[in-house]
Amino acid sequence: MPVVSNPSLQPGRPVVAVTGASAGVGRATAVAFALRGWAVALLARSGPGLEGARQDVENAGGEALVIGVDVADAAAVALAAAQIVKRWGRIDVWVNNAMATVFGPADEIPPEEFLRVTQVTYLGAVHGSLAALKHMRSADQGLIVQVGSALSYRAIPLQAPYCGAKFAVRGFTDSLRCELRRQGSRISLTMVQLPAVNTPQFDWSRTHMPHRHRPVGQVYQPEAVAEKIVRAATSRTREVWLGWTTIQAILGGMIAPGWLDHYLARTAYDPQIAKETSANGPDILFGPMSEDRGPRGRFGQTAKSRVAGFDPRVVRITFATVLLLAAFLVGWVAGEVM
Repeated sequence: MPVVSNPSLQPGRPVVAVTGASAGVGRATAVAFALRGWAVALLARSGPGLEGARQDVENAGGEALVIGVDVADAAAVALAAAQIVKRWGRIDVWVNNAMATVFGPADEIPPEEFLRVTQVTYLGAVHGSLAALKHMRSADQGLIVQVGSALSYRAIPLQAPYCGAKFAVRGFTDSLRCELRRQGSRISLTMVQLPAVNTPQFDWSRTHMPHRHRPVGQVYQPEAVAEKIVRAATSRTREVWLGWTTIQAILGGMIAPGWLDHYLARTAYDPQIAKETSANGPDILFGPMSEDRGPRGRFGQTAKSRVAGFDPRVVRITFATVLLLAAFLVGWVAGEVM
């Protein structure tokens, strides 16, 4: 059962709910909305993290509503949505950000850990979407944001549970979007595909390796990613790809999936393994963190504070144009030679 804080109501603010709001990208996203004057419902399991997020939101000028909830529990998520509507009268944006991951070879991960990652990362997004949708339908407006990943298009080794769950979120989102369009609904869905982000998850996710894992490719600060999530939510963009590495992963998987299998088998295994040992470290797969870690992780020295956002429609059109021009030039040169 969710435990709800009791803040004072300030009428007229738009309302956003953010899952996984106690740390990382969720925490940064909550603050980014607060800086724009939104009322922010903070959903997560960690009491200390939620309290820290509440303070951050209020310091940023927003109004915070703290709800302790495990997104794997559909009934609890539905009750949390009802509590938000009871307090503020509506939900304008719902951000599904909560995630869990297990690091290690797929055949060394127990079934119950695959299940837990699926319940949080995939079903958590389903539960949040359906809970928000129930309340958005009465006004026939609202936006649901799925915080995705480049790994929802192109999977990598050592992260099979997480990659599978993110693929599932993308499939669910596309299916639900089609249904809403058939119904003539004005409720929108958007998915933001993330690159590597400097968050605390690399310190507390479960691992079956002797060392912790680390992000691969260019790393970005969570605040930079949060700004793009807010922009996607307020512009109602269908999908956004963040960072050049995301574009490379997605387009590479579309164009040459077999070659990419071999390439990632050679290059994406060892770079994910950090120097820090995994012995006796924190693990939040089945229980919350007992302290507030904030939005950032330990990779700040290499993390960029800005990230480019790309509309995939523009990327696809640009890429197709380049291919057509290349084909034309090849044909023209061949004709001249002959």
